[in-house]
Amino acid sequence: QFSLAESGGGTVQSGGSLRLSCVASGFTMGIYAVGWFRQAPGKELEGILCSSSDGGDTYYADSVKGRFTISRDNAKNTVSLQMNSLKPEDTARYYCNAERYGVNYWGQGTQVTVSS
Repeated sequence: QFSLAESGGGTVQSGGSLRLSCVASGFTMGIYAVGWFRQAPGKELEGILCSSSDGGDTYYADSVKGRFTISRDNAKNTVSLQMNSLKPEDTARYYCNAERYGVNYWGQGTQVTVSS
């Protein structure tokens, strides 16, 4: 069975940091493009960071550029999202995605709440 599982969410004060992790089961994440998305209440799903399978191309949404970074640990079949200088507007449910040849896998998400 193919799955993604996110962890690391929680509540943090404005200006703080969190590190989210996403572990893949049933497939090799290293050959997939991976991304992090988020959805705040009442808002559409937003793609914030995407990385090509070889890590050569990375997309950052303007809203997170300079504050968030994505990294892979292929030995652990994991992708992480380091979030620094968090703002209340970063409050959302964060989802991990892996894509290859149009096949997409999604995790259940992890909640991040930033208090002012």
